[in-house]
Amino acid sequence: MLDKSLRRLTVRRRCTYFTGLSGGRILLKINIVYSCCLSVCVLLSAVMLPAQQSTSPSGTTVTTEQVNDANVQLMRQDIRSERKKIVASNMPLTETEATKFWPLYDRYIGETIKVNDVRYGLIKEYAKSYDSMTDEQADSFIKRWLALDQDNTQLRLKFIPEFEKVISHKKTAMFFQIDRRIAMMIELQLASQVPLVKP
Repeated sequence: MLDKSLRRLTVRRRCTYFTGLSGGRILLKINIVYSCCLSVCVLLSAVMLPAQQSTSPSGTTVTTEQVNDANVQLMRQDIRSERKKIVASNMPLTETEATKFWPLYDRYIGETIKVNDVRYGLIKEYAKSYDSMTDEQADSFIKRWLALDQDNTQLRLKFIPEFEKVISHKKTAMFFQIDRRIAMMIELQLASQVPLVKP
């Protein structure tokens, strides 16, 4: 079952086994939890360490933050790729359904990326002000963080009727269960890597 599958997504030599709903085992080369933790660590180290500049071979100046931003973006792509594999292995789609489902899925993920871009920016802002955060900054941070949760919920509600046009209502519900469980797992890992506000 999916519950057991998500629990199996643990860091083991950068490889993970994922058991689909059909019971088959699939080797995932880069696991979501590992990628997420690593990307957050890179992000936090990038914004909490003093900025440094270096010159690339082409002669342009590149900051540490720019390099780390590029690395985090690559890791986010890896997470999206693994997420798609999990959905593919757990959604019982016919060939006809699949031809309509996957373009819609890609559009849906494109919208989630926009919300996650805002979340990424908020984490960077939080890390930069972590040692000197004011009450107003703390208040703003938590309200904006919770608003992003609402944005994700509104996005799902917006796409439910879209998915119901290409797959059954039950398969739509199943997809959003899978999607939400994966998102919660990533969110849990992300939250565990971001230090609590200093009182």
